[in-house]
Amino acid sequence: MARVRSFGPSSQRVKAHPTEVDCEHVVIDGGSERLLHLSTFGSDDRATERTSSQSIQLNLERARQLVEIIEQAFPELRRR
Repeated sequence: MARVRSFGPSSQRVKAHPTEVDCEHVVIDGGSERLLHLSTFGSDDRATERTSSQSIQLNLERARQLVEIIEQAFPELRRR
């Protein structure tokens, strides 16, 4: 649970996860800096009640970077 400081390419060996989770979002507008807060919640198979598993926060610059990364991964989303 942290504010994202940077994005960079990864050399990790990853594959698609077998489970799906829900993600909720909220905008935090605390004055000097607006943040987008994203929280994921445990999978349906989790033994405990619905609890936030992971959360990240993005400021304006990180949000811009993430939009660019998403558009590179999914070119069909690019704004025309």
